[in-house]
Amino acid sequence: MSSIASPAAGSRVVVARGPRPQSLTAGRIGLYCFILVTAVYFLAPLYVMLMTSFKSMDEIRLGNIFNLPQHFTLQPWIDAWLHACTGLNCTGISVGFTNSVIITVPSVILSIAAGAINGYALSFWKPRGANVLFAILLLGAFVPYQAFLYPLVRVYSTLGLFNTLTNIITVHIIFGLPVMTLLFRNFYAGIPMELFKAARVDGAGFWRTFFSVMLPMSTPIIIVAVILQATNIWNDFLFGLVFAGRENLPMTVQLNNIVNSTQGERAYNVDMAATILTALVPLAIYFFSGRWFVRGIAAGAVKG
Repeated sequence: MSSIASPAAGSRVVVARGPRPQSLTAGRIGLYCFILVTAVYFLAPLYVMLMTSFKSMDEIRLGNIFNLPQHFTLQPWIDAWLHACTGLNCTGISVGFTNSVIITVPSVILSIAAGAINGYALSFWKPRGANVLFAILLLGAFVPYQAFLYPLVRVYSTLGLFNTLTNIITVHIIFGLPVMTLLFRNFYAGIPMELFKAARVDGAGFWRTFFSVMLPMSTPIIIVAVILQATNIWNDFLFGLVFAGRENLPMTVQLNNIVNSTQGERAYNVDMAATILTALVPLAIYFFSGRWFVRGIAAGAVKG
C-alpha cells in the first residue's frame, strides 16, 4: 500500500498496489457452480408449485410439471382462498389466515416485550441469582416441545382456557421467552454501562431508564426479534393443532387438512395455491426486512 497527495485538497489517498485479480479463476468458477446448483435445488420446487397452481387439472394430468401453463388460470387460487374444504367446512383457507393473524400479532408483541424487559433487567440491574435464573430460562429452550404438551394441556384444562385464543397465544409467549431474552440480553450487554449509570445519576428508575434510554436504541434487535417470532409463530403447526381449538385453527393446520383430504379427486393445483398462500407472509417478511435482519445481527444480536 502507498499514499499520494491530492493536489486539490491536500489530503492523502490510499492506492492499492499489487497484481489485479484475474477475471475468471478455477475457484471462482467452482463458487459460481455451487451457487447455481444451490439456487436450482431450492427454487425448483417453488417453480413447480407456481406452475402447477396456474394450470387446470386436465393439463396437470399430462405430467409435464416443468412446462409453463398452456391455459393460464387463477381459479385454483380462488378455490384455495374461498372454497377449499378444510374438514367439513368448505370455506377456503381465508378463515385460517384470519386466525393466524389474530394469533401471531399479540403473540409477537407480548413475547418481544417480555424478552426485552427480561434482557434489560438481566444485563443492567442483575438481581440476586440472575445468572441462575437465566440458565434455567435457557434450559427450557433446549427441552423438546413435545415434552411439555401433556402438562400444558392439563394445566390449561384445569384453568378452563384449553382450546381458546388465550391458550394458544400464551403458549407462544412462553416458548418464545427464552430466545427473546437471550437476544435482548446479548444486545444490551454491548451497550456501555456509562449510559445506564448516567440515567441513574439523573434519577431515572427501572422503567424510566428502559423506556427513555434503552428502548430507543433497541430498534435493530427489535426488528430481528419481530422477524424471528413472526416467522416461527406463523409457521407453527404443532401448537396450533393442540391448543388453538377447532374454531381458531391457524393457516398451517388448515393447509394440512386441505392437502391430506382424500375425498374425490385430489386437486393438485388448489393444493399448491393454498401452500403458496400460507407461505406468503413469512416470505414477504424476509423479502422486505432481510437487510434489517442483517443489520440487527451485526448490531449485537450475537454478542455477549
